[in-house]
Amino acid sequence: MATSQQPYLACVRSTLTAAMCMQNFACQDVERHNKPEIEFGTSPELLMNPIVISRNESESVMIEAAVNSVRVSIRIKQADELEEVLVAKFMRFLMQRAERFVVLRRKAVKGYALSFLITNTHTETMLKHKLVDFVIQFMEDIDKEVSAMKLGVNARGRVVAAKFLEQFA
Repeated sequence: MATSQQPYLACVRSTLTAAMCMQNFACQDVERHNKPEIEFGTSPELLMNPIVISRNESESVMIEAAVNSVRVSIRIKQADELEEVLVAKFMRFLMQRAERFVVLRRKAVKGYALSFLITNTHTETMLKHKLVDFVIQFMEDIDKEVSAMKLGVNARGRVVAAKFLEQFA
């Protein structure tokens, strides 16, 4: 992990750990239903204030907590147009396979690249610290993946340009 990223990820880790204090809470409108309150927002008294942790303008995490769910939205660094396209395609690829990640939402919150939805049932069946570790590890790995894809695209572009320019030599 990059040293510049350590304080940012430590802050996200501690905030997310604190926000994971959830409990089973039945819906106040419909009997015998348990919906994630952060998604439906039918009872504003059950929602906490969203917390935004920013590393810079283009990289941030928004943690929205409620009594029975937490939504973690991640904005990934996109320095140029190539990174914007790579991030958009990669996030689309991941969101199409959201059921394999269990906590990944199919649609991200507006302004963010992707979102996780962690409910009280997830914290009952999985270990809380492992869920937090997964989100932090995902944040670390996604930057590496985008950088590797960008290097790959640039390398292929150089090879194609060299082959094309050989015709004129």
